[in-house]
Amino acid sequence: MISETAHLASIPIVLEATGLTHHYPGNPLPALDGLDLHLHEGEVFGLLGPNGAGKTTAIAILSTILTPGSGSVVIKGHDLRRQQRAVRRIIGLVPQEIALYPALTTRENLRFFGKLHGLGGELLIRRIEETLAAVGLETRADQRIGTFSGGMKRRANLAVGMLHHPQILFLDEPTVGIDAQSRNLILDRIENLRDRGTTVLYTTHYMEEAQRLCQRIAIMDQGRILTEGTLDQLLAQGPPGCDLGRLFLHLTGKQLRDG
Repeated sequence: MISETAHLASIPIVLEATGLTHHYPGNPLPALDGLDLHLHEGEVFGLLGPNGAGKTTAIAILSTILTPGSGSVVIKGHDLRRQQRAVRRIIGLVPQEIALYPALTTRENLRFFGKLHGLGGELLIRRIEETLAAVGLETRADQRIGTFSGGMKRRANLAVGMLHHPQILFLDEPTVGIDAQSRNLILDRIENLRDRGTTVLYTTHYMEEAQRLCQRIAIMDQGRILTEGTLDQLLAQGPPGCDLGRLFLHLTGKQLRDG
């Protein structure tokens, strides 16, 4: 029987980041300190870490929002520094904060962001209807985002990220603070995206989500990857009976990270 590791090794790498660094002004410690990361085509890769570990900074760089201090990123053969426009055409981003216009309806938000991605005409109309149905908001299409519950906003946020069918999708804690039903629907949609070949980079504080979704998981802290591998490979590093949550605390410590 072919192992998960051997199977992944035969699949093309679609994103490779090497030696990424980033410093925020006024902070003596780097947000990223030589981060190395690679994603295979069609996998969901989980990125776990405490607050301040560098997860959101990494996603901001990979999605072209931030420029790294040093290091390189190649996404589907495109150099991130020199070919940003080409990279943006094939990626999608669902940020941790709700990145929608609250005074616009769901449909209006999707139409606006769809046009930014070059969609139009009948294709855009069809994609909007398909995406609204996928996130369970078809009956709320003409309701303003500002009137939505937290779970509905998160589902609309996901809808914008998946509307243009990106080849690589960055999801930064897409289920934080929402009801169980919305959370389950979002996880179902991510599994559907994976099954149709979308590559997903997924950050979360929920260990059970990482275990359900991810073929490989990395634990990071202080801007670096501490360990990565399949769930079985990670758990083999801990004591007998160790689960992912205990391994996470063992590697990153139990001190509070409120900053």
